[in-house]
Amino acid sequence: MTTGVTERLTSLVAALRAHGIGIGTGESVDAARAVEALGLADRELLREGLAATLLHTAGQRHVFDPVFDLYFPRGVGGTGAGSADREELRDRIAAALADDDRGLLARLAGEAVEGFGSYGSSGSSPGSDGWSAHQVLDRLRPQTLLARVRDDVRSRGGAAGFTDRLLEDEIRRRIEDFRRMVATEARRRVAERRGRDEIARRAVAPTPDRVDFLLAGRAQLAELRRTVRPLARKLATRLAARRRRASRGTIDLRRTLRGSLSTGGVPMKLVLRRRRPARPELVLLCDVSGSVAGFSDFTMLLVQALHDEFSKVRVFAFVNRIDEVTGLLVRGAADPEGLGARIGAEARLTGWHDSSDYGVALGEFAQRYDDAVGPRTTVFVLGDARTNMSDPNLAAVRHIAGRARRVYWLNPEQRSRWGTGDSAAPAYAELVEMYECRNVHRLGALVTRLLPV
Repeated sequence: MTTGVTERLTSLVAALRAHGIGIGTGESVDAARAVEALGLADRELLREGLAATLLHTAGQRHVFDPVFDLYFPRGVGGTGAGSADREELRDRIAAALADDDRGLLARLAGEAVEGFGSYGSSGSSPGSDGWSAHQVLDRLRPQTLLARVRDDVRSRGGAAGFTDRLLEDEIRRRIEDFRRMVATEARRRVAERRGRDEIARRAVAPTPDRVDFLLAGRAQLAELRRTVRPLARKLATRLAARRRRASRGTIDLRRTLRGSLSTGGVPMKLVLRRRRPARPELVLLCDVSGSVAGFSDFTMLLVQALHDEFSKVRVFAFVNRIDEVTGLLVRGAADPEGLGARIGAEARLTGWHDSSDYGVALGEFAQRYDDAVGPRTTVFVLGDARTNMSDPNLAAVRHIAGRARRVYWLNPEQRSRWGTGDSAAPAYAELVEMYECRNVHRLGALVTRLLPV
C-alpha cells in the first residue's frame, strides 16, 4: 500500500474506535491485507472487504458506512455540473429511480449538492461556509416523486412480480437510498473543508449503544429494545462468572495453617471458606415520566430478561404516585415496544397532577411497600432526580437505604447538570450511590459491576 492509503486506513480504524467499535491489531492487519488484495478500483468491493475484516456485528454497519465514505470517498472536490434548474433535475432523478440506476443516482446526488446544498457567504463558490443535505432535500423533495416513478415503472413493464404495495415499498427504498447519497456527498464536502477526523467524530451517528437515552427518538428506542435479549445473555454470562469467583470465598486461615503442618509450616495449599449460595433480591424504582421513560423502559426490560439470576425481582413505576408493575413486565415480555403504553394504561402513576414528584412517590413506596426491601435486597432507582421544585423527601430515601443491602441510583442526565434547576441529584447522592448512566454501553458496564451476586 502507498503511504496515503495507509494513512487513510489508519484514520478509518481510529475513527471507528472513537465510536466504540473494538478493533484490535489483528483486525487492522487483516484490513490492510484486504486493501492490498482488493485494490481501490472497485470501491464497493473494498467497502465490503473492510467491513468483513473490521466489524463484529451487523449493528455497527450504520457507523462504518458513513465513516468509510469519508476516508475513501467516491470523488474529491466539486462535480462542476451543478444544476440550477430544479424541475429538470427532479425529472432526471425520477428517471434514474425508475431505472434503479445507482451509479447515475450517485452522480445526481453530487449535482444536487453542488446546485442546491451550499450555504454561507458566496453560494456554491469555494468560499462557501458549508454544505447541507437537509437544504438539498428540502428543495428537491424526492419523496414526492413516488407516484411519478411508480407510474413510469408500470408503463415500461418493469413492475412484473410486484404487487402495488411491494412496488411502492421498493420505490421508497430507492428514494431513501438517494437521500443517503445526498447526505454522504454533503458530509464529504464538509469534511474536505473542516477535516475528515472532525466530521467522522461529530457528524456520524453513534452506534445504538452509545446514543443518549434522553436524546433518543422513537425509532432509536425501538431499536434499543430489540437489543435487550442479546445484551441480557451477555450480562448473564458475566454475572455467572462473578458468582463463581465470589463463591470461592475468603481464605480460612485456621484450616490453611493446620494443613501446612504436613509441609513444615509452609502453606502450600490455601483452604477457602465456601460461601453459601443465596441468590439476591432486586427491586427497581423507575421514573416513567417524560424523556426519562425510555431509559426506565429499557432498564426494566433488561432486568426482567435477567430475572433468572435473582431469587426475586420486583419492579415499581412512578410519576408522582407509585405502583408495582412486575406482573405487567412478565406478561408483556413478548411485546417490549408496548411496555410504556401498558404501564400508563394499567398502573396508577399520577394523582392530582401529571408532573413527576420524587418525594411523594418515594414516600409512598416506603409506606406501602416496606416489605419489598430487606437485608438481601439491592434497590436501583432510575430517574433524573428532577423534583419540579417539590420536597425531595430525603427521609424516605434514608429509610429505604437503612433497610436494603445496597441502594444505587442510575441517573440518565450528564453529571454536569446535576443540581441545576429543579434537580435534587446532589442531595440524593449524599444518601445513596448515584451514577451517570446516559446510554446502553454505560448501563451494561454498571449492571455488570453493581448487580449483586
